[in-house]
Amino acid sequence: MTHAEVIASFDSIDGQLAVGGLPLERLAARVGSTPFFAYDRGRLTARVGSLRAALPDRINLSYAVKANPMPAVVQHLSGLVDSFDVASAGEMRTALDTPMPPARVSFAGPGKTDTELSQAIAAGVTIEMESAGEASRVLRIGDHLGIRPRVAIRVNPDFQVKGSGMRMGGGPQQFGVDVEQVPSLMADLAAMDIDFQGFHVFAGSQNLNADILCDAQRKTVDLVLALADKSPWPVRYVNLGGGLGIPYFDKDAAVDLDAVGANLATLVEESIDPNLPEARVVIELGRYIVGECGIYVTRIVDKKVSRGRTYLVVDGGLHHQLAASGNFGQVIRRNYPVSIGNRMDDPVDPDPATVVGSLCTPLDLLGDNMSLPAAEVGDLVVLFQAGAYGLTASPTAFLGHPAPAEVLV
Repeated sequence: MTHAEVIASFDSIDGQLAVGGLPLERLAARVGSTPFFAYDRGRLTARVGSLRAALPDRINLSYAVKANPMPAVVQHLSGLVDSFDVASAGEMRTALDTPMPPARVSFAGPGKTDTELSQAIAAGVTIEMESAGEASRVLRIGDHLGIRPRVAIRVNPDFQVKGSGMRMGGGPQQFGVDVEQVPSLMADLAAMDIDFQGFHVFAGSQNLNADILCDAQRKTVDLVLALADKSPWPVRYVNLGGGLGIPYFDKDAAVDLDAVGANLATLVEESIDPNLPEARVVIELGRYIVGECGIYVTRIVDKKVSRGRTYLVVDGGLHHQLAASGNFGQVIRRNYPVSIGNRMDDPVDPDPATVVGSLCTPLDLLGDNMSLPAAEVGDLVVLFQAGAYGLTASPTAFLGHPAPAEVLV
């Protein structure tokens, strides 16, 4: 998928990019300042619709709030997805402020504090336990509160998912209980007063290869079935993780969602239904749901030429969009899709331009040597694929610049 195709997937009105039906300059006036993030409500709805169409009915869709915890986004998604996954007490509060039932909220992540565990138990969310030590604290806190904890075990599988942006399973990990240790943990917990739900396996993220994703799903189902045979309790919850990526860089291929859905349908029919007919089977997605539904908008405040290279200096930067700067896991920096949002019909300038932010560091690079329309001070630069891991994954306090606004339109 080329950058041009990503940009063309958005509407334009009178030569301006449009978000939620609003031309960009009008949206900027509505927001009142730049930089800002804008998320398109209609695109979010359509994205979930495309997932529903491709996935078998038996599969529940969970939104990983960490991808974009903006309250308005989470509220909107609460009416579209089946459950939420959170990774902190703050995200849990956001999820519980929506109509989503607490029993459809799961809490994963290492290093949960006693206070967070107490809040989760009191709320009735599912705690996905990451270690034997965490399990013992859950039991102690539940006993103190007089509440039966609702729990699952997060499993660190004995396989890795190649091609993932981040590998979160296989080998030694801070995430989950090593699969070979799960049977003994279940035996230790068997006599305890817990409301055991099942298992969560998340092996990797940001993967664009459907064959690799399908193989990981097959291995995950086999692993869960083996653990279910040793479980003292009925298995009522199986979280297969997610890992579906989105194309950030020029010529990245979008993941074949139909192939993933067909593989899941086969697994449901041949493996899950015959063995775990009562289990709620979950696919947990964050970036794939919200990533392509958002943009980051920043205004050009200076234009300069230095030894033959044109620089467009904007009022935003890596403190809002760390990933686009190349400082969030990229080994070799590559450009995200970028456009001049108020010049969508203008021809490309034969002289490339480099977009840099307002921070006093050479790391603050948003677009390197890019083919863009000729831009001037006051124009609006748009970074695409900005709906996930943008604002909350960036060092907003760096150098003391103000935080950007976020809007859902």
